[in-house]
Amino acid sequence: MADQESPSPQDATGGSSARKSRPNPAATHNGQSRVAPSAPHGPGRWPKLRSYAAIDLGTNNCRLLVAKPSSDGFIVTDAFSRVVRLGEGLVETGRISNRAMDRAVAALSICADKLRRRNVTLARSVATEACRRASNGDKFIERVRRETGIALDVITAEEEARLAVLGCQILLEPGAGPALIFDIGGGSTELVLVDTTGSAPEIVDWLSVPWGVVSLTESEKFNADDPIARAEAFASMRARVTDSFASFAERLPRLDQCDYRLLGTSGTVTTLASLHLKLPQYDRKVIDGLIVPTESMREISNMLANASPDERADIPCIGRERADLVVGGCAILESILDIWPAPRVGVADRGIREGILRSLMSSYERRSSQ
Repeated sequence: MADQESPSPQDATGGSSARKSRPNPAATHNGQSRVAPSAPHGPGRWPKLRSYAAIDLGTNNCRLLVAKPSSDGFIVTDAFSRVVRLGEGLVETGRISNRAMDRAVAALSICADKLRRRNVTLARSVATEACRRASNGDKFIERVRRETGIALDVITAEEEARLAVLGCQILLEPGAGPALIFDIGGGSTELVLVDTTGSAPEIVDWLSVPWGVVSLTESEKFNADDPIARAEAFASMRARVTDSFASFAERLPRLDQCDYRLLGTSGTVTTLASLHLKLPQYDRKVIDGLIVPTESMREISNMLANASPDERADIPCIGRERADLVVGGCAILESILDIWPAPRVGVADRGIREGILRSLMSSYERRSSQ
């Protein structure tokens, strides 16, 4: 589900090339791995070395976070992010290509090395829409296990939505009534309506549609150098997404007296937030938790939809690698704004990985206290 991740200082720890990694001697269950430490240690030392890891292999990106618990959550000790475009060509062929597999395995090999070096106690590695949809997804999962030792858990769309909410819910604006959290991924988009009256947000309703920045972009074939063709393609993408949201939109409450609170986690919203601030380069510290007026988001979206690929590539915080995908993300974002007319958009540079880490730490602490 995760679309292109905006680069940040904490995600710049990976190398530029991957060597083939030996399989990790980890016992796996439901995508969770107990990773063998690199050196023995006696009784009483294990709690001091507790380290957790989360890997999110999406349709476009491979991401890793390694963290240790802290009094107010966790502290990230290592991170890695690489665009692998696992879902490239999937819309047309229904399969993950060999080249896409190679890119993903190379990135996951780096992740496996980091798990060993960081003495990770417990890890969970998940895969999302590309592996759910591909006819050869099982073959790819087996190759990853054989070559890297990582056991990928292909999670459902519902689990993907739950983890995204768990990872970013802390950034929701305070207010009355339900709030909408969305995650624009590479191969799918999740919309989650949450009730915030309790101690933690509770999922009231949710939707997952098979349109993310990669799948939506690949569904529209047009001459990107022709302004008229670009406009027509963007309108077509908007209509496609709006139609897929229709049943969910009918179930959404109409908030006469309450706030339309909206929080997004994806490379689309972090990129547009960077353009809103006119940043020369991406800076997670100022983006994560930012609140952007909806009007500004729509203006930037319209500008990007009308720009040529070369013009988009020259914009700071986009670059050539994302220039062809950001318009699909804009089409999805605008369709979300249509069905949930919030005056502001909350921006989160966090999501599934953080949700996984919180789940792992909570589960481990509960077992340890019994």
